[in-house]
Amino acid sequence: MSERLQPGDPAPAFSLPDADGKQVSLADHLGRKVIVYFYPAALTPGCTKQACDFTDNLDVLAEAGYDVIGISPDKPEKLGKFREKESLRVTLLADPEKEVLVAYGAFGEKSMYGKTVTGVIRSTVVVDEEGKVERALYNVKATGHVAKLLRDLKV
Repeated sequence: MSERLQPGDPAPAFSLPDADGKQVSLADHLGRKVIVYFYPAALTPGCTKQACDFTDNLDVLAEAGYDVIGISPDKPEKLGKFREKESLRVTLLADPEKEVLVAYGAFGEKSMYGKTVTGVIRSTVVVDEEGKVERALYNVKATGHVAKLLRDLKV
């Protein structure tokens, strides 16, 4: 079971392949705020809704100084299909080893349909310009989460 991050914690560093296999690291975004969101699986209804919501609000978020990165345990090839099929503009990163998911507290036990299972915990972590956790949200809903985040961030 991974530890959940708290505001003020240093955001765990990462470097993962994107949908094209190119390495993207958190350090590439120093000096900008980054919304890192974790989702269970590309090409599923809830994750598609969430990724489309982030894509639809990408310009507003970028204008407010935020970059957006989505991370799932999918392989880069599947992320490429997801991006193409849904016309996504969000940076999607692959974490098949689940190391970053665990480091961010986004993998572990969760309740699903009344049963306890181990898997990806839908989470969003906002990282400030210096690489510190500004807010960490766990067990978020796929639908309506981006709108709530925009309100909370006053964007």
